[in-house]
Order: sequence, then C-alpha cells, then structure tokens
Amino acid sequence: MTSWNPDAYKKALDFAARVHGDQKVPGSGFPYVVHVAKVAMETLRACSEDPTLKADLSMMCALLHDSVEDAHVTVDELTAQFGAEVAQGVVALSKNPQLPKSEKMADSLRRLKTQVREVQIVKLADRVTNLEPPPASWSLEKRIAYLAEARLIVHELGSASPWLTARMHIKMREYEAYCQ
Repeated sequence: MTSWNPDAYKKALDFAARVHGDQKVPGSGFPYVVHVAKVAMETLRACSEDPTLKADLSMMCALLHDSVEDAHVTVDELTAQFGAEVAQGVVALSKNPQLPKSEKMADSLRRLKTQVREVQIVKLADRVTNLEPPPASWSLEKRIAYLAEARLIVHELGSASPWLTARMHIKMREYEAYCQ
C-alpha cells in the first residue's frame, strides 16, 4: 500500500478551498473544492494500485490542478507553498490561455507527456471525475466532443495508470448515454 501524508493533503486542500473561494462545480452547485477532492481521491486510489508512484506528489497536484488555470494562482506562490515539483506539475496540468480553444488540449497533452506519471495520472483522474452527468445546458454536440476528448486523453496518457485507464473506459461507456 502506498502511503501518503495527511498533513500535506490538508495543506493542499485548505489552499485549494481558499483560492477557489465561491467557485462552484458547473451544473452541480457544489463548492469547487469538492471537484479537486474527488480528483485527489482518484489519484490516491490509483497510487494504492501502483506502489511505485509517489502518492504525495500526485495527490497535491490533484488538489491544486486548477489553481493556476481557474484561480489565477502564480507559479511562484505554488513553488513557495508546495515546492518546485508540485508547481511544475500544476503548470503542466494547466491549459495555456494564450492558445485558441481548439489547440489547448493538444498542447496540454504534449506537455503532460513530458511529465512524470504522478502528474499524468491527475489528468486521467480529472476526466474520470468530470465524466459525471453533464450540465443540462450542454448541447449534444458539446457532450459528444467531451467524450471524444476523454478518449484522446486515455489514448495519450493511459499507460501512466492501468487502473485509471480501466476506470476511464467504464466512465466513458456510462457517459455515452448522454451522447445519444
């Protein structure tokens, strides 16, 4: 069993709760911190299946993965609070706002493929978590595109975690019900 540090979890979760503030998970009304906690749970479960993974790195990147992209936290702030390795992982997980939307995922996946597996599995865990019922406002076209993007993510990063890859396939099959 891979061990992880509950104090590191609490520190990263508290930070995420603070920086995401009143943000909500789209379509659910839950505080955004619920999303990052779910992603961290998925990574910790994946790490329990593969003791070669550094659970603390993956878990902290999971809890913080949207802090740069959605809460405008600086890389310097992350580095000061959590160290360079975590900050670099979070940056790799963040989409580049300078790029057109159509190029953001490909760029993100290219950058993630240069990272350690602990960071790559956060992207898998994030999409597993996001393959819940989509917001009612999403069009059929958007839901189909989201599923296609999930397939691309698992194709590009699936080797990072066989357990999360299997979980992604289950979640994608379930999500297909929203694409008809």
